[in-house]
Amino acid sequence: MPTYDYECDACGHEFELFQTISENPKKKCPECKRMKLRRLFGTGAAVMFKGSGFYQTDYRSDSYKKAAEADKKSASDSSSESKSADSKSSDSGAKKAVSPKKDSGSE
Repeated sequence: MPTYDYECDACGHEFELFQTISENPKKKCPECKRMKLRRLFGTGAAVMFKGSGFYQTDYRSDSYKKAAEADKKSASDSSSESKSADSKSSDSGAKKAVSPKKDSGSE
């Protein structure tokens, strides 16, 4: 709902009022009760997004969405490859047996 600015020509009272666009302008001042109220010209209403679901990415171009999807896939592929390489190197290290050194001078 838009906000309208009002001013009374009789008493000078100024205020803002939320009204629907189709509603007629008010005529009676809430302060002095005279019929001298007039609606002022405003600077215009700003767009207000309320609630969930309004994100900057909702309005991206198709080319941007395709490039972002490709980046996401390549990032997930490279991370899964590095994880499998890490697990292979740790497995091969666990299979090697370490033989104790014999000290030839102690016998």
